[in-house]
Amino acid sequence: MSNTSTRQKVGLVMAGVLAATNIPSVLTPSGSDSEPGPPLEVLWVDTILGIVGVVAVVLAWRSGSRAALRVAAGALILIGVTALPAFFVDVPSWVKLLVAVSLVYTVVTIVLMFSNARRPVPVLD
Repeated sequence: MSNTSTRQKVGLVMAGVLAATNIPSVLTPSGSDSEPGPPLEVLWVDTILGIVGVVAVVLAWRSGSRAALRVAAGALILIGVTALPAFFVDVPSWVKLLVAVSLVYTVVTIVLMFSNARRPVPVLD
């Protein structure tokens, strides 16, 4: 991955961490009538997207593949979309804050992943 800038590498590491933290989602308790939480299907989707994201990040890191970079970004975006309903249901405030921080982290990660290396601009005086 010789054409990869430091910012892109940081973005890939952040993407790998975010995707990896979603892999054990299916092991967390799902929502019930007495306690709000995501449905089991959403937890399975997050787990699968986490696996896809980690694999795509590894491929992007090793080969510099733009397609793998796009797949990783798509997986992160879909993980973020599955978290959005937390803003519209009755859950504790700390859960909404955690989701908001996660979404900002996702946006920063994707921006870093797709940032180009800075090129010196010629000064024409």
